[in-house]
Amino acid sequence: MRLGLKLLQERAKTGSFWWPYISNLPEIYTVPIFFPGEDIKNLQYAPLLYQVNKRCRFLLEFEKIVKQALANLKSGDHPFGGQDVDSSSLGWAMSAVSSRAFRLYGKELPDGTHINVVAGTEIKQGEPLVLNYGCLNNDIFLLDYGFVIPSSPYDCIELKYDGALLDAASMAAGVSSPNFSSPTPWQQKILSQLNLEGEAPLLKVSIGGPELVEDRLLVALRVLLADDIETVQKHDLSTLKSLSAEAPLGIANEIAALRTVIALCVIALGHFPTKITEDESVLKQNISGSAELAVQFRMQKKSVIIDVMRDLTRRVKSLLSKQSVNSQR
Repeated sequence: MRLGLKLLQERAKTGSFWWPYISNLPEIYTVPIFFPGEDIKNLQYAPLLYQVNKRCRFLLEFEKIVKQALANLKSGDHPFGGQDVDSSSLGWAMSAVSSRAFRLYGKELPDGTHINVVAGTEIKQGEPLVLNYGCLNNDIFLLDYGFVIPSSPYDCIELKYDGALLDAASMAAGVSSPNFSSPTPWQQKILSQLNLEGEAPLLKVSIGGPELVEDRLLVALRVLLADDIETVQKHDLSTLKSLSAEAPLGIANEIAALRTVIALCVIALGHFPTKITEDESVLKQNISGSAELAVQFRMQKKSVIIDVMRDLTRRVKSLLSKQSVNSQR
């Protein structure tokens, strides 16, 4: 928020050097922290709802800190020219900063480092410059930039890796495994290597995007559905992580793993209270911009789930065909 506070300070300053830039910033932003409560609820996606509520709570708490720091200042010492700084103005500043920030990759640079942006090709006068936002999902696009990309190849859904959830999915898929909730010691060791068990595990896994199934989740399912350690030890983790590696632990194992993922998708889709056809009907109505964004966002999440289910179903059918051919030999 340091840059956001500096932005508010410069906006309040008469004759600020930065005023030509600041005056061109939007007065309002279409990010979810400014949505009415009903439209936040209409996002229908728990991971994004959590992030929106987290940011809103932060702004409310930060408002208290700022007001306390400014309470006893003389008017001449007020860094914002006596203007009130509340959660709304702090949200505006945070949105202005995040929506215009560049994401840098590589080693962390010290504070105060200047970044030179150099054109890699000749730019003609008046030629528009476009920005590639990067390989981001719609959570970040909506949360930080206020828009949704239709049919984004990088969009995905988040799930929590949980034994009980996997048990429910396996039952729905007709796959029997006692190891999801109670993995054997050798399976626990592999899960620890995947950071799905042990101290401070990272339990957030994803479905969709370029991987289709996050590699850690795929390995976990393949291993937990495996019959014995010897079969698993024939392959390294990189092979087990690859969806393109055709049934490394056998066709039956692969079918069971993919069916479990499909069942996870069905469960995830069931958490949305509306169907895509209902969402399409809502979009045809005269609704606010924030309501439209909320509906578009949840439609894209449902589309991701459905696309994954279709892809994995095709893979299962292909494996079943091969299994049938092998059994006839």
